[in-house]
Amino acid sequence: QVQLVESGGGLVQPGGSLRLSCAASTSIFSIRYMGWYRQAPGKEREWVALVTSSGSTMYAASVKGRFTISRDNAKSTVDLQMISLKPEDAAVYYCYADPQGYGVKYWGKGTTVTVSS
Repeated sequence: QVQLVESGGGLVQPGGSLRLSCAASTSIFSIRYMGWYRQAPGKEREWVALVTSSGSTMYAASVKGRFTISRDNAKSTVDLQMISLKPEDAAVYYCYADPQGYGVKYWGKGTTVTVSS
């Protein structure tokens, strides 16, 4: 069982930056994929980014070039650095773990990002 706890959400103005962090209760060294989803009010949950156990990254087209995902296996954390935030980035952001690449097995409870002037 892996518990994931997100932090770092908050209110930011358009064009601003925010860094989200996800702390895992166990080692993430062997977890194949760690990543983030988000869900805006009234919308379906949307995949945002992932980082593999080897450090490779992938991003949704909507955030590519603005968001950077990273993982620190020693600290069992996964971060999401977000810059040039837009109102449409406002959502609850969920961290996830996919240990073997078969699909998301563990979810965090989410952290809320609000982008507004």
